[in-house]
Amino acid sequence: MRFDERTHKFEYKLNDTDDQIIDYIKERHAEFVTQSIQTVAANVFTVPNTITRLSKKLGYDGFSHMKSSLKEELESPCETPEDDSHSLIQKTFEILDKERMEEAARLLVDSKQIQLFGVGDSSDLCEMVARNFRVVGKPTHHHVHRHEILHSLDQMNHQSILFLISLSGETPLVIEAATKAKERNIPMITLTHFTKNTLQSMAAINLYCYAPKKTKNGYNITARTPVMVVLEMLSHHFWAHY
Repeated sequence: MRFDERTHKFEYKLNDTDDQIIDYIKERHAEFVTQSIQTVAANVFTVPNTITRLSKKLGYDGFSHMKSSLKEELESPCETPEDDSHSLIQKTFEILDKERMEEAARLLVDSKQIQLFGVGDSSDLCEMVARNFRVVGKPTHHHVHRHEILHSLDQMNHQSILFLISLSGETPLVIEAATKAKERNIPMITLTHFTKNTLQSMAAINLYCYAPKKTKNGYNITARTPVMVVLEMLSHHFWAHY
């Protein structure tokens, strides 16, 4: 996994100092791979231990591992994964965060009720995961229409969970539901494609899959298998905690 992907995956762990170090690395990529940890620390007005902690937050073994990985990135161009199912699933497993998955499962288990909402094909995926949650008797509702989810949000509070699926993270009806939930302090778990988007910035926990948008003859043929992989894993974690 490349540096930019790691900083996105583990964004929720980072503080302001971490962000400053990351900006330094991105702006001086070529210089960074030749510098000692002491030099980097001095240049960003911090101490070496802070940089070591950052490297581990990003999933590296330590500073040396982070530096060598960044050197490899300089020497090899970024390659876009193939759009076949195997490659997309493999990429999805790379970006899965087990800590986040566990945290989402515990939040779902502790909630009084779960409401799910998605539009189009994502609605079918919401229906599937709603069945999985109901297996153990969890009060779970899946909504198809805009007025249904908005009405349900009026009845919900901070003890409920709103689960939203939108691969783009920009679906207007889903953003509308998320905005209302945020106004009512209702915790949200979202599932989107691995990219920065409006929806993930509003959620208590955001889960990612790797499913870039793909169209053919005007039809949306974006792969759904990566989404189902994440939902199946989440369901298993949920069942284990329930």
